[in-house]
Amino acid sequence: MSGGGTGGHIFPAVSIANEIKKLVPEAEILFVGALGKMEMEKVPAAGYKIIGLPIAGIQRKLTLANLKFPFLLIQSVLKARSIVKEFKPDVVVGTGGYASGPLLRAATSMDVPALIQEQNSYAGVTNKWLAKKAAKICVAYEGMEKFFPKEKIMLTGNPVRQDIKDVSHLREEGQKFFGLNPNQKTLLVIGGSLGAKGINEGIGEGLQILADNNIQLIWQTGKVYFEKAKQQASPYETKNIKAVDFISRMDLAYAIADAVVSRAGAGAVSELCIVKKASILVPLPTAAEDHQTQNAMALVNKKAAILVKDTECKEKLVKEAVTLINNESLKRELENNMAPLAYHNSANVIAKEVLKLAKYNL
Repeated sequence: MSGGGTGGHIFPAVSIANEIKKLVPEAEILFVGALGKMEMEKVPAAGYKIIGLPIAGIQRKLTLANLKFPFLLIQSVLKARSIVKEFKPDVVVGTGGYASGPLLRAATSMDVPALIQEQNSYAGVTNKWLAKKAAKICVAYEGMEKFFPKEKIMLTGNPVRQDIKDVSHLREEGQKFFGLNPNQKTLLVIGGSLGAKGINEGIGEGLQILADNNIQLIWQTGKVYFEKAKQQASPYETKNIKAVDFISRMDLAYAIADAVVSRAGAGAVSELCIVKKASILVPLPTAAEDHQTQNAMALVNKKAAILVKDTECKEKLVKEAVTLINNESLKRELENNMAPLAYHNSANVIAKEVLKLAKYNL
């Protein structure tokens, strides 16, 4: 298995691996990642062995690092070939990220069947490059035949964390956990583990508006912005405006939210559809091929979410959030339109496809 660079690639890979282990406890699973990337830490923490390749990405501007890329690619493909020879896999799985290219390319050239899992509504470069050789391509959005051969596509949705599958009964527990008033409405803001500059600046500017409207706030800032956010939020402590650098219990955070502000990464969008929370999506403008805007528009076009551009956060974000949280009919419309977009057993469905390619009979 290979997927890395960001949590958006690593988490689905680990979820699929966990599901394979549930179905076939004796299955042997080896991960292949990129040296120095977060998968080299996160995958062993999830209980799996990982081998690193020396691969790195291409910079968008001309740099010396780009001159090294062809050599690193050749090295990585050769190392991937030796891993495939030694491990002798029945099947390989790629969920995106630098290392999945060399691994799947090496494996398919040695007649090992490959499955690709594409999280986004706009396919990544690596997965597009690998599509011709893949046996099966699992996707989370309709209309992906513009990137991949139609006959190989299977609509499965994205694997999401298990603990958020039903949060409807956790509202009271969540309010106690976060120290909130059950009689007030709550806005949840999530920008990913590293935070989101545009979102954080927009929320920081609008704290007084939230306080004036009697809206509680759980503001997940990421590590970089946390100290500043803590200072900004401290005058509003009595109004239950709380800044945190990281949320360990996302199930409880979703349970207490009356509305959510979030980036539009594939995993975040999939989770929001499952928990069915009215959302304002703020796509990361620097995401590859602007795929977060494409993810957001897949919901916006079905009246299932509201989009605010990163550059408009300071002037619009909090005003839009207040309007949404106080408009029950709009909230209901967004939630009802989100529900059909949710896929509930994606990891299990994908794991069964992987086992089929490995010619394992369940």
